[in-house]
Amino acid sequence: MKHLVVALLLVWCRGADCDEEKLPNIVFILTDDQDTELGGMVPMTKTKELIGKQGIVYENMFVSSPLCCPSRSSIFSGKYVHNHGALNNSLEGGCSDATWQQREEPNAFPALLKRYGFPKAGGVAHIPPGWDWWYGLVGNSKYYNYQVSVNGTMEKHGHVYAKDYFTNYINEKAMQFLETRKEGGGPFFMMMATPACHGPFTPADIYNNSFPNERAPRNGSYNVKPKDKHWLIQQTIVPLPSDTVTSDDNVFRNRWRTLLSVDDMVENVVNILQQKNLLEDTYIFFSSDNGFHLGQFGLPSDKRQLYEFDIRVPLMARGPGIKPGQVSKSVPQPVDGKPLQATWSARDPGQNEAADPFRSTVLVEHSGEHAVIVKGCPRYDGQGMANCNPHCVCEDSWNNTYNCMRTTLDQLVYKFCVIKETPEFVEMYNMTVDPYEFTNIANTADPTLVQSLRDDLDRLIRCSGSSCSNGGKNTQT
Repeated sequence: MKHLVVALLLVWCRGADCDEEKLPNIVFILTDDQDTELGGMVPMTKTKELIGKQGIVYENMFVSSPLCCPSRSSIFSGKYVHNHGALNNSLEGGCSDATWQQREEPNAFPALLKRYGFPKAGGVAHIPPGWDWWYGLVGNSKYYNYQVSVNGTMEKHGHVYAKDYFTNYINEKAMQFLETRKEGGGPFFMMMATPACHGPFTPADIYNNSFPNERAPRNGSYNVKPKDKHWLIQQTIVPLPSDTVTSDDNVFRNRWRTLLSVDDMVENVVNILQQKNLLEDTYIFFSSDNGFHLGQFGLPSDKRQLYEFDIRVPLMARGPGIKPGQVSKSVPQPVDGKPLQATWSARDPGQNEAADPFRSTVLVEHSGEHAVIVKGCPRYDGQGMANCNPHCVCEDSWNNTYNCMRTTLDQLVYKFCVIKETPEFVEMYNMTVDPYEFTNIANTADPTLVQSLRDDLDRLIRCSGSSCSNGGKNTQT
C-alpha cells in the first residue's frame, strides 16, 4: 500500500502566552523502518555521539504497531491503535480517513499522516492544524522524482542529486528555518521525518559505495523457522533461497547507506543550534516508527510482525535537565502514554535505572492487510494474503492480525500474543531466557500464569487514557 512520509513540520509559539515563561525548543528527528535488532544504529556515529552520549539512550523502546501509519498515528495522538483507529496503511484502514481528520487530528499534537496527499484524504491542499511551515511528501517514500506539498502548494522534484535527494532536501529546509531563529526569539517545534531507511533504499550519491562488505546479520533468528508459530510464519521458506539472501544483503547495505545522510543532517542541526546559542535550550529527540526484518524466521524483507526485530526501535534524547551519559532500561490522558521527563529527572550520569520503573507493560497491535488477487502468486488468490515476494512468501495476511503484550513480572519479561486465526493462536515467550523468541511456551507454562497474562491483555486492549499507562488497570474507585 502507498503511504505518506511527511518531510518537515515546523511550528513555533507566538503572542503573549509565550512571554510568560521561558519555554524550550523541541527538535524531533524520525526515521522510517529503522531497527535496533539488526544493527540499525551502527552507521549513525554522529547521532550517537551528539544526541545519545550527550543525553539519554532508551534501550527498551517499543512501538505501538510495527507499521508506519498506525505507529505514527500513536506518536501524534499519544494513543494506542485501538483508540486512535488508524489500523494499517490504507485509507480504508483508518489512515488519515475522515474519522481521523475530524476526531483525532484536531486533538493530536500537530499530526503526521501517512495518507496525506491523496484526494480522498484532502489532497495536497490539506494541512493538519497547528503547523506554520509544512513540507509533506505526496505518496510513498521516495528519494527522487517526488512531489511535495509546500504549505499546501504542489512542488515537483526530479533526479538531480544536488537539489532533489529527499533527505538532503529536508536538511536544507531545516537549515533555512533554523537560520531564522535567534536566542530569545520564542520557542519552536521542528520535526524532520526522513524517508531513510525505508524502501526503495536509495543512497545519496556520495554514499553509494559505503559498507561494501556488510551483509544482513546471520545470528539469532536469521534463516530459522521454529515450528510453534502462527500460520504466516509457517509459510516461509527455510533455508532462504539464494536470490532472497542476495537481495536481503543488498537491502541491508543500502539501508545503512541511506542513514548516513540522516547522520549528516543530525550533525548540521546540532551545529547550527550551537552557533546560534540555541542548543542548551533545545530538546532533540531521535527515534523511528518501527523496526525491520531481513531473513528472520524466513521472512524476506519487511516489518508487521510481533517479534523484537519489528517492534524495537531507537530512542534517544538530549536537552535541558537531561544529564549526559544516561542509559534507561525502563519500558517506555485523553492520551494513553506517560511523560518521559520522569525517566531523566534527578539522575546522575552513568546511573542506568530510575528508582521506579517507568512502565512495565506495553501493548503492540497490528491489523493484517490483504488482497483478493495476489499478483504473481495466484495460488493465494482469495486467501487474504499481501506483500508477497517472487517465491510467494507473503509478509502479511488477514490472519496476521494480533494483540501482543510485553510485560515484566517478578523480574522476568514475558511476551503474550493472541493472533486472530481460526481458531485463535497464542504465542508466549519468556524473553529473559529466550530473547530470540524460539520457544513458544503458551502450552507448557503454568496455566495460572497464562490465564493471568491473557486477562491482563484483555484489559489492555480495552484501555483508554490513564488505565493504559497502568497496564490496562483502572485505579479509580
